[in-house]
Amino acid sequence: MTPRAQAEPVLGGVGLGVSGEAEVEASLVERLRAKDPDAYVELLKLLGGRMLAVARRMLNNEEDARDAVQEAMLACCKHIDTFDGRSQVGTWLHRIVVNACLMKRRSRSRRPERSIEDLLPTFVEDGHQTRSSSAWVRQEVGGGGSGDELRLLVRRRIDELPEGYREVLLLRDIAGLSTEAAAEVLGMKENAVKTRLHRARQALRALLDPAMRGEEAQ
Repeated sequence: MTPRAQAEPVLGGVGLGVSGEAEVEASLVERLRAKDPDAYVELLKLLGGRMLAVARRMLNNEEDARDAVQEAMLACCKHIDTFDGRSQVGTWLHRIVVNACLMKRRSRSRRPERSIEDLLPTFVEDGHQTRSSSAWVRQEVGGGGSGDELRLLVRRRIDELPEGYREVLLLRDIAGLSTEAAAEVLGMKENAVKTRLHRARQALRALLDPAMRGEEAQ
């Protein structure tokens, strides 16, 4: 049975204590390096569920998420000799999954992108915004809607951001990467990541404002 065929039944993941998981991960790394065929399935059982949750948040598509996790797991096994042990293998795999998700998003059909400048606040000479920010009166969308509706709205608006801003927002706020890790994935300086993330959050708020101030129902 191939590793890809083995992956499907065990993506649910299991739970261990932090110290116990670290010991198991260290053992799995050695077994993967020794080409132990059972180590791949055990890695999926240990980390697959957590990695699938990350991929689901980033891709918002179950099939794509599972594909991304399987691709990342296979890449992890193929390149296990490059793992230097400075972090846990779960942290390393997390970054591989995030990269796989970014590649999938980039391969999707491209739409014309709106300018980020149209979504950022503008200021008059005295330093005040030309349009003040209003409080969001809704925690739910569409009056009596569910949290799922709000999450769907947020994901739709994130997808409207230009790619570079969308990616940094996904990495920091959805995938939960640190600024340092996001900078490494994107090939950017940390200060540039911070600046782009700030602008992305401002733009996302502008996109969400009409619905969250009760001016429209989505």
